[in-house]
Amino acid sequence: MSAGELFDLIRPAVLLLAALVSTWVLASARRRGFRFYTAAAWALGTLFFPPIVFPIYLLVRFRRSLNNVSLGASSKVIPFRFTLPLVYLVVVISLIAWTLYRDKNSVDAHLARASYAKVSNDRGRAIQEYRRALAMEDNPHTRKLLAIELAADGAWSDALSEFRLAERGGEPDDSISFRIASLLESINNFGQAKLEYERFLESRVCTQTYPDNRCQTARAKVAELSLRLR
Repeated sequence: MSAGELFDLIRPAVLLLAALVSTWVLASARRRGFRFYTAAAWALGTLFFPPIVFPIYLLVRFRRSLNNVSLGASSKVIPFRFTLPLVYLVVVISLIAWTLYRDKNSVDAHLARASYAKVSNDRGRAIQEYRRALAMEDNPHTRKLLAIELAADGAWSDALSEFRLAERGGEPDDSISFRIASLLESINNFGQAKLEYERFLESRVCTQTYPDNRCQTARAKVAELSLRLR
């Protein structure tokens, strides 16, 4: 299990614990006679920064208790003592649930899970997550990533379609034409494959000072396919 997956697993429990502790702080602060806005500030601080704010609150609460004892102060009856913390807890848990649901079903979440799946060699899951991300947002780079996984999975026709859509969408990767040529050659469409290899040779990848190693492969493929098409 990766660190990211572990974080996703424990995150709901951590947030729920923070919500419960924050609610206890709100109830405790009100019972100790803190003004509403002060109690609310302690509660929200504990919710967002529990390791820092909660110990400070306990220290302040302890010192306040000592002062009350030394002064002989009597406890006050606080209105809505239990109702307010309960409403606060319901609201906070609802917001946490909504946030977790949104994060789990966002484009970034699908792309992250696709990356985890690729690292785990779970190509089927990666393809599924890329498709879900594209259903939410049509992105040419995501289409290219999906096409790469589809090609590796043997779904050559689908991979070709996705590479074409990525190109039309403005994906700047010049090597797409090489990938398309390889796929066309795999399905015995030699004429189109030759044209794509030639297009790749005219791209920046092959016209720069230090061309990519695939350029030599593309030249050999053009010569080979020219002979085959005679």
